[in-house]
Amino acid sequence: MNKEQIRAEHRKKRAAMTSLEIQEKSELIHQRFLDFLVKYPEIKHMHVFLSIERLKEVDSLPLIAALLDQGYQLYTSILEAETGELVTVRLETLDDLAFDSWGIPIPKMAKEVVTDQIQLVLVPLLAYDQKGNRLGYGKGYYDGFLSKLDQEVLKVGVSFFEPVTKIDQEWHDIPLDLCITPQEVFFF
Repeated sequence: MNKEQIRAEHRKKRAAMTSLEIQEKSELIHQRFLDFLVKYPEIKHMHVFLSIERLKEVDSLPLIAALLDQGYQLYTSILEAETGELVTVRLETLDDLAFDSWGIPIPKMAKEVVTDQIQLVLVPLLAYDQKGNRLGYGKGYYDGFLSKLDQEVLKVGVSFFEPVTKIDQEWHDIPLDLCITPQEVFFF
């Protein structure tokens, strides 16, 4: 299958999920992620994505709340409309979220920060393959963001589904280091 076919298939699979399924599977992913972090106590600074409910993404908000409670330093990104680039901001609370014109939650009191302390990026995705190649929504925002980070930064995907066999990789695509599903953790 080509990228567009994989995207269409995974959008369809997500659309078929109920709210309860999303909640239950998201909770399993959260627990696997927290268990993973126990093995890496040196990780203190993480970039997270704020899930888009209408796209039926893995619900990241309860995980973010848990990470904030545990004292992690969290960051997220806001799309700068003029440049099409993601701007990194500090995320200190979930109490001040607003929705942009695309329905993406963003912190209202966002203050831009440098990215040099980020040790792990929680990456949204539609699909991924057995080698860690990731397929997003096709705009390239995360590939652009990831390309500007230190190569040692862990790139962690989260998905409701198992990997597909192969996603054709392009020169600008940045693969994941691991992907967490409700059933297991895939290392690449």
